[in-house]
Amino acid sequence: MQNEKLLEKELHRQAEYEFSIGLRLTHWIRAVSIVILVGTGYYLSYVFQSPSSPSDPTNFMQAKYRMVHQAVGFVLIGCILFKIYLFFFDRVSKKERISVFDIFNIKLWIKQIKFYLFLGKHPHLKGAYNPLQFVVYVFFYLVIISIILTGLILYTHTYHNGLGGVLYDILRPLEAALGGLAEVRTYHRILMWVVLLFVPVHIYMAVFNTIKGKDGSLDAIISGYKFVKEDKN
Repeated sequence: MQNEKLLEKELHRQAEYEFSIGLRLTHWIRAVSIVILVGTGYYLSYVFQSPSSPSDPTNFMQAKYRMVHQAVGFVLIGCILFKIYLFFFDRVSKKERISVFDIFNIKLWIKQIKFYLFLGKHPHLKGAYNPLQFVVYVFFYLVIISIILTGLILYTHTYHNGLGGVLYDILRPLEAALGGLAEVRTYHRILMWVVLLFVPVHIYMAVFNTIKGKDGSLDAIISGYKFVKEDKN
């Protein structure tokens, strides 16, 4: 009887609104954008599709892939800017901001690592992310921002008027600092591989935390709700 009461207490959880609709939308738009950008970007580097050969030379496959790549790239830029805005100003995203303070809690780092090594329970977090998770996300956004900057440099050498013309003079010092246009392309590709390494690890850890933590953390990025224990002591 006592064991049943303990089990009931253990399983009793409370729904908590974790992620706003804006944050969830930016997550999925970013995910779809990355898939399209990787596919089109890989084609631009290594052509793997042969276009049909009509009588008129109007089927410019390379130009079409570049157009899609650049258009979706600007979607990603807008998505990242909106996500940054949400992080600093969104009321629901307050839990994300609180995660910053957990980074400086050494005991929390130890407990979190023990959880991943199956040596302990998941520690109670003040914010939305554990310290290791938050540091990795910050690194991921720095990589994405670097991809955007190198991508914009490449964009300015395709479109010399309008936005491309404005950005050319602004980004020219960065292009020179990186070693020239050829080196910028190389950095752009290397950063893409960093993202490709991050994505499967991110998916694995999301599933891992959901199964082991039993708090619906994977569902939260869809519904917005996470299920936490009422007794947090």
